[in-house]
Amino acid sequence: MSGLALRLTGADVLHPDGLRRYALSMADGRIVEDRAGLREIDLSGYLVLPGIVDAHGDGFERHLAPRRGAMKDLDQGLVAAEAELAANGITTAVLAQFYSWEGGMRGAEFAEGVFTALGKVGPRMATDLHAQLRFETPMLDDYDAVRQMVARHDIGYVVFNDHLPHDDLAKGKRPKRLTGHALRIGRNPEKHLEFMHGLHARQSEVSGALDTLCAALTDMGVRMGSHDDRTADDRVAWHARGVRISEFPEHVEAVEAACAFGDPVIMGAPNVVRGGSHNGNASAVERVIMGQVDALASDYHYPSLRRAAFLMADSGVSDLAGAWALVSSGPAKVLGLEDRGMLAPGKRADLVVFDVKSHAVCATICAGQVSYMSGEVVTRFVGS
Repeated sequence: MSGLALRLTGADVLHPDGLRRYALSMADGRIVEDRAGLREIDLSGYLVLPGIVDAHGDGFERHLAPRRGAMKDLDQGLVAAEAELAANGITTAVLAQFYSWEGGMRGAEFAEGVFTALGKVGPRMATDLHAQLRFETPMLDDYDAVRQMVARHDIGYVVFNDHLPHDDLAKGKRPKRLTGHALRIGRNPEKHLEFMHGLHARQSEVSGALDTLCAALTDMGVRMGSHDDRTADDRVAWHARGVRISEFPEHVEAVEAACAFGDPVIMGAPNVVRGGSHNGNASAVERVIMGQVDALASDYHYPSLRRAAFLMADSGVSDLAGAWALVSSGPAKVLGLEDRGMLAPGKRADLVVFDVKSHAVCATICAGQVSYMSGEVVTRFVGS
């Protein structure tokens, strides 16, 4: 592993017990014991914090399709997404790609293209990018195809969703925005509705199919999560299948059930920044105060991770070390990435340099490589 060999001095560096002013050394992509002889960079007036680990985000979608139908150059879209990640202090990112009945950017064909492109360009990027497949459970005819896709692309994280509007379909009601959505993905609205009814009609078969698929993915060593748990019974059922991560649980009873099992809970950073869920779901801040959240994720907005952590620290919800753990060491642990999330000898040199007053991202370093740098701090590095 290569990387910058530097000794950063003068900055306030975040430890698990708070900020300290001391020299931080890095070499060969790792944090090392303080070492004389390394090139020194004076970072007085800055904060140095562990790199942000994003356990779930789909904000990359807007880079892959900046306009409707403009979805052909996925490689360059991922390059642009990585630049946004780096500019927001994110050094490890899980890209949450749908495999859904919704089609278009969330269809099986598009997912195949995204995972292929990620396998091609991901290794060349400084930011450590990981694939997550988000599978819509009503798609019974695709279970084997999903297993094969996971194996083909060595996907280490699968999450299960069910966004089919079952209540409307059961009542014979036409789901909201169906026509517009169908036309946007190039489907006849009536055919699309017929397809949705077909999926809904087979709902009784889903549980058994999930048991089989989850067992197969467990044997493959795949990490699994459930998305939008609504009830305690939901979490009990998922836990029994070996699906141990609860992403964005909607109601408190689901959060409490996950905590009773010791299953990690991921909540959305936008929920914190907004002061609550835009859907009226469980409050992330309240769950943080109760000690029931293991990690915050960007969900759909990458800047929200750093903003949420500083907001919680500034408002007294948590101290900075505790707040930052929710976007660094916490998600790293959830993802099984024990080599990152804190600035300690032997860990990856993943760090973010912030302006001490504005909390603006000034530099992002991933495994000792600069992924983003802007402003006056550039002079510190280049001119030293």
